[in-house]
Amino acid sequence: MARIHRQAEADDAPPLPAQARSALRPHAPLAVPFTHEPLRGDDPRQVGRYRLTARLGEGGMGTVYLGLSPGARQVAVKVVREELVNDPSFRRRFAREVDAARRVSGFHTAPVVDAGPEDTRPWLVTEYIPGPSLHEVLEIHGPLSALTLRALALGVAEALEAIHACGIVHRDLKPGNILVSSAGPRVIDFGIARGAEATALTSADVVVGTRGFLAPEQLTGAPLTAAVDMYAFGMVLCHAGGAARYAEGTPLAGALRFLPSDLASVATACLDHDPAGRPSPTEVLRSIGAGDTETPSNWLPPALRTLIDLHQAATVTATTVE
Repeated sequence: MARIHRQAEADDAPPLPAQARSALRPHAPLAVPFTHEPLRGDDPRQVGRYRLTARLGEGGMGTVYLGLSPGARQVAVKVVREELVNDPSFRRRFAREVDAARRVSGFHTAPVVDAGPEDTRPWLVTEYIPGPSLHEVLEIHGPLSALTLRALALGVAEALEAIHACGIVHRDLKPGNILVSSAGPRVIDFGIARGAEATALTSADVVVGTRGFLAPEQLTGAPLTAAVDMYAFGMVLCHAGGAARYAEGTPLAGALRFLPSDLASVATACLDHDPAGRPSPTEVLRSIGAGDTETPSNWLPPALRTLIDLHQAATVTATTVE
């Protein structure tokens, strides 16, 4: 692991892998800040003990709603898509992933508080984190400052350390699955996570994850280990620090020159084509955290604090609208 401390050299750095280069593109800015979509006519109003108040998002597995517990605490409620509920193999997978998610804890994750894997439409409830996703932050704010980027890296590395300690591989780490809150970053969405020891639960020809953050072995069908999350971690650093602005053919060192030198070295190691060459979350924490993983109180500049306040205001509105 000596390479994690080596500074990237512009003259001899290898080019970015093809799938990494394709991901390093600027995004179009969002026209509108945060809003929570109202419930649609066919959306449930109640799931288990939880009253639903708004839509937070939708993905391949299902829809995520903002909900209220019986004690009026905000929660995120994921409800499985109706077309999946009659697939016995999917139900088995979902039940296993609920069990896996319950085992994960830590300061920088969103803990599972309830689940109904046997219900007609299975559901999962996690703590609601009041803050935008890192994807939204980067679309609106642009690249993060060195202080904010380092705190983000420490928080996400600590979350991955907790996830991997439970034998879980996230498999879809990306800016959209990292929430930015005043208390620090949170890694969410274990919807496609699985135990590292588990057998494959998807078809052999299906690649699970998000293109641009997939490790080379995820594209070739090779056995997956926790190292796939570290590859994605390296890509997250690239996007968050502004290196994602560079086009195909840009040498790795050239793309990473806008990152702080220690984070550039970490990203270089994480993007190693060989999974064995990538650092573990613990090694990342030791390299850039000097043993201190506490998020500094001033990690968010005023502009980002405003974004979080806007997000929270939208949440309050969605919660109070009947």
